[in-house]
Parts: sequence; C-alpha cells; structure tokens
Amino acid sequence: MKTQRYDMIVIGAGPAGLSAAIEAAKCGLNPIVFDENTKPGGQLFKQIHKFFGSKEHKAKVRGFKIGGELLAEAEKYGVEVILNATVVGLYLQKEVTVKIGDKVKHYKGDAVLVATGASENMVNFEGWTKPGVIGAGAAQTMMNLHHIKPGNRILMLGSGNVGLVVSYQLMQAGCEVVALADAAPRVGGYGVHAAKIARCGVPFYLSHTIVRVEGDDYVTGVVIGQVGADWKIIPGTEKHFDVDTVCLAVGLSPMSQLLKQAEVKMNDTKGGYVPVCDKYGATSVPGIYAAGDVSGIEEASSAMIEGRMSGSAISFYLGYITEEERDTRIDELENQLDTLRQGMFAPKNRGKLIEKTDEGIEVSINLLNRGFVTDDEIERFPGVTYQKGIHPVIECTQNIPCNPCQDACKKGCIKIGKNIVSLPAVNSKIKCVGCGMCVASCSGQSIFLVEEDVEEGYGEVTMPYEFLPMPQVGDKGIALGRNGQYVCDAEVTKVRIAPAFDRTYLLTIKVPNDMVMKARFYKKQA
Repeated sequence: MKTQRYDMIVIGAGPAGLSAAIEAAKCGLNPIVFDENTKPGGQLFKQIHKFFGSKEHKAKVRGFKIGGELLAEAEKYGVEVILNATVVGLYLQKEVTVKIGDKVKHYKGDAVLVATGASENMVNFEGWTKPGVIGAGAAQTMMNLHHIKPGNRILMLGSGNVGLVVSYQLMQAGCEVVALADAAPRVGGYGVHAAKIARCGVPFYLSHTIVRVEGDDYVTGVVIGQVGADWKIIPGTEKHFDVDTVCLAVGLSPMSQLLKQAEVKMNDTKGGYVPVCDKYGATSVPGIYAAGDVSGIEEASSAMIEGRMSGSAISFYLGYITEEERDTRIDELENQLDTLRQGMFAPKNRGKLIEKTDEGIEVSINLLNRGFVTDDEIERFPGVTYQKGIHPVIECTQNIPCNPCQDACKKGCIKIGKNIVSLPAVNSKIKCVGCGMCVASCSGQSIFLVEEDVEEGYGEVTMPYEFLPMPQVGDKGIALGRNGQYVCDAEVTKVRIAPAFDRTYLLTIKVPNDMVMKARFYKKQA
C-alpha cells in the first residue's frame, strides 16, 4: 500500500479542524484535511442563528456565514480538503487509514490533529426507536441543509442551548413546537434563547421527561410526566400531546474513538471519553493533538479558537515557528477563549444555581423555571428604562459573553464596558435616534425599541422578527407578552430591512401606551 506523507493531517473539517489547518498553513505547513461528509464546515452550516461573543468571536454573524469565511480562508492558504473520506484508523506512528470511495488509502503525518467533534446522546423510553423520534441535530440538518420540515407538531426534550436554538428554528421552518420538556428543574441554556421561545407561546415543562411515545408504525403522540427528587416519574402527573415528531436535545458525547485507538490517555467522564490534553491541545502521544468538541463540549466559537491554538502549537512542534512566536499567538488566543468562558455559564458554574448577577441583581427564578421573566422581575435590570421618546429596552438578564449591542449603537446609548459579561445598560442622557441597529445586532433577540404617545393613547414597539410570511404594514393582529399570552390587539405600522440587519427584520407594532413595556411578540390574526 502506497503511503502519502503530509506535514499535518487533520481529521474533521468542522470549525476546529479547518481553523487549525488554516493557522498551520499560514505558518508554512502543508496540511491535509479529511472529512466523511459531502460538505466541509461541520456544524457551522446548520447554524442559521447569530453568534454571541465579541467581534473577535464573530459575534452577530450567522454560523453558515462563518463557515463560508473559513472555507474561503482555507482555499486562500492552499489547505487541501478531502471529502467523503472516512478515517478508519489512527496509529501511534501518526499514520491514518482513510476509506475514500471503495478504496482504503494510507497516509502518514508529522503531526495529526483529531477534530472529529461530537455525536448526539439518546435516551431510552417506551417507543424511542419509532420513526419520528430524532435528535435535535438531525432536525437541524433536515431544515437548514436539506430544507425539509422534520415534522408538523413537535415536542422538544432538552432545554440546553441546542434544544432552545433548534426549537426556535423549528418554528422558523413552519413547525409547531407544542412544548419543551426537561428532566432538570431549571432551563439549561441562555435565558435570552428561552425567552424568545416563551413569547411565541411555547410552554416549558421543567422537571418533566418522556414516559412513552405513542403510535404503531410512527409517532402519533407523546406522554410526559413530572419527575421527583429521585428522577422517577411521579404517578398521576402524566400529560399527553398529539405530535408527529419528538426531538431529543439531551447532550453530546465526544467522538474520541480514533484517539482511543491510538492509545492516547483518556479521562472517563460522565460525558464520555475525553482525551487528556495540555493547553496546546497536545495529547499523551507525541505529535497527536485534539481540538474542538472531541476534547470537551463547548460552543463553535470556542472550537475555532482551540483549533487555531493547536495549529500554532503544531507549527512550533514541527519547527516552522519559534517558541516565542507560538507563545505570543497562544496568549492572544487564550485571552479570546477566556472571554467566552466567563459569566454565569462558565465551566466552573456548570450545575450551580446562580442566584445573583455579577451586579448583585436577583436572577429571575421564573426565567429558570418557566422560560420567561415576569413583568415585575424585568424592572430590576439596567437595560430596562422608562423614558420619553423612542428608546431601547434591553431584556438581557444574565451575565453572558456578548457585546454587539454596544458596538452597534453609534450614539453610545448602550453601555456594557470592558467586561464582556456585564449586563447591558441604557444611558438615558443620550438621545436614541431609533435606527434599530441594536435590535438587529442582538444575538439573543432581546432588545426592543419603545415609544409612547406616537398618537393619542397609543405607542409603538419595534422588535426583531425572523419568521415567514413577513407581516405587512396595516396588518392587524395581537401582541403577546413575555409569557406568550395575549396582552392586546396590535397593528403593524412599519417593517424595515437593510443589509446591515443581516436578515433580521424590524417589525413595529402600534399598541396602547400602557402595553409598550409588555408587548413582545406579534401574531397575525387568522
């Protein structure tokens, strides 16, 4: 068998693998990237939502655009990407065997980076193998890559960021999400993701899990039940929903089989086997590195940074850059990574109940238990102000690493400061011009423009809107509150779109003055 040799072999053309190959190619290496899929980019091309973080993390840019930018950069630096190529073996000598078509080929690298990502977890319940029970990632693939609706009426199990984001995207695709359930007692993902689902009218059932799925040949219904402190179903708490699809977002496990095969030292964790790595991504086997979800589950933004760190480290390992050059680059990247690992959702806080924000404000318990902040609770937060004239209302209530709104407001109405996880505040001394850039740029869709007395007795609320068909000026409907319930009748007065809004429409509705601080979603009358 003929062996082909490369400076660097990368397994996986997702955000971590491509980023690592690009970083290495910039340093002069000749990397090759293998991926078993028909398209490179990994999860990025399924992610139609806007990313959190700062400019350095591609904040307010949609995932598929970031994927396109990575591919363009890889092509620019001559990174060779082989698709439909399944790596079936990784050995101590940094050799790999790859199945391409009906042939198995042999490659040897001076260094190997494993960036194989993660696979979806499943849970067992009566009927879990029926057609119509799918992973949330599979639903995302069907919708955002193949443009196929996964179902019509769907129940989502799992309230982490994946479950929340995919639930919203299901509604954008025209599906009805009848409920979101989770055995955990609190919402696991970002509150802003939960809030935008709740105001669409989707109920949350925390401390609930699936009892059984109904249907002979495919899903026709689902029964959930409340769990007690022992995680067992409490008799008499069962609730039935007519659905044709059940989506599972119950976590991910690193796809670390190749690393185990290469005899890399592993940690056996509750989340699966995770390779033991140093800060450069180096494993216990010299020349074999790991980056992205295979080395620990995080967001795609973190995976890209980890990939670049490994690419820089491998460049030093192979003698293409100096130790000083490596350390300078790693320090820069570590600072970016540390920024993403701050706030309430930092790794050190996993599983903890955070009762107060960094500013000392009591966290909304209702948000954690039911997915939305109540009218009384929302007034605690610095982004929620009452002013004359048009002004932003920022319903961001948790310390998460994100600051696009501060950059978007050229007038300086919005301030977060140097600490990216600080709650955004509104500077009432600066006049808002109503441009709407803050509304469109918010990755969590948690900013609204509010103005009272636009006409006698009536004000206006401008909100982000990403559903089709787009309402038209003059349409009459109803306004829903943060809890997804009716608050008043509403009329569409403006619909704005601009290239700078990046496909987020700004929808303005007219409501009574006493409803401008409550109306948070528009629904057209049937």
